[in-house]
Amino acid sequence: MPVEMSRERFEELVGDALDQVPEELLKVMSNVVILVEDESPPGAPPLLGLYEGHALTERGWDYAGVLPDRITIFRNPTLAVCQTEEEVVEEVAVTVVHEIAHHFGISDDRLHDLGWG
Repeated sequence: MPVEMSRERFEELVGDALDQVPEELLKVMSNVVILVEDESPPGAPPLLGLYEGHALTERGWDYAGVLPDRITIFRNPTLAVCQTEEEVVEEVAVTVVHEIAHHFGISDDRLHDLGWG
């Protein structure tokens, strides 16, 4: 049975996961916002997280005046794959790291190789 959790508690867990990211990495993140949404985009498979934007490795000299990249963590799909609050804590942490890695230009294949599937 999926875990039931308020949006406020879930957002708290996302904040806790961000607190675990090394300060050195957070300092070099640039022009990115982290959001929580209840559902993944319509028509897409149930996603736990999504990075939308231009990875740091893809930004050139002409990168300017663009809206922030977006990292979105999806509450309901995450809760649906977890059985306990402890599993939600772990899944949120993994998803946050996974999406931040995309901001740094790390591919899904490389993340899977590193154990951050």
